[in-house]
Amino acid sequence: MRLTTLCYIEKGDCYLMLHRIVKKNDINKDKWIGVGGHFEEGESPEECLLREVKEETGLTLTSFRFRGIVTFLSNRWVPEYMCLYTADAFEGEMIPCDEGVLEWVPKKDLLKLNLWEGDKIFLKLLAEEAPFFSLKLRYEGDSLVESSLNGKTLNSLS
Repeated sequence: MRLTTLCYIEKGDCYLMLHRIVKKNDINKDKWIGVGGHFEEGESPEECLLREVKEETGLTLTSFRFRGIVTFLSNRWVPEYMCLYTADAFEGEMIPCDEGVLEWVPKKDLLKLNLWEGDKIFLKLLAEEAPFFSLKLRYEGDSLVESSLNGKTLNSLS
């Protein structure tokens, strides 16, 4: 089982997105995602979030919110529990990311990007200001085959 964080950093009407085009054996290859990564031993979710954002962007978050837990299941990787955050304030200057290209993307254009199908679900929940949620996403290959929100199956997969 893996523990990770993911953060969507806001500036105006944009989110900072990471286009994962650098690593060769990257499960997220060519996808657009937020920033974050794997817990190190002994870290709290917030410590992981702050470290990963700083490492990937050079930015120090000064205001963030824990929005939900996302459970990823797949026939291609180990189960993952992801702590999902948004952030609306930061300090510092952005640096190049060794995992891809960082870009401020208008929120209205997010669904035009090459996103995981499940990401579209939690981005919609974030846009709707949904209260803290638990989202389960099960993939077979790159295809989303099951999703549930707070223990209830979702009828639509997008």
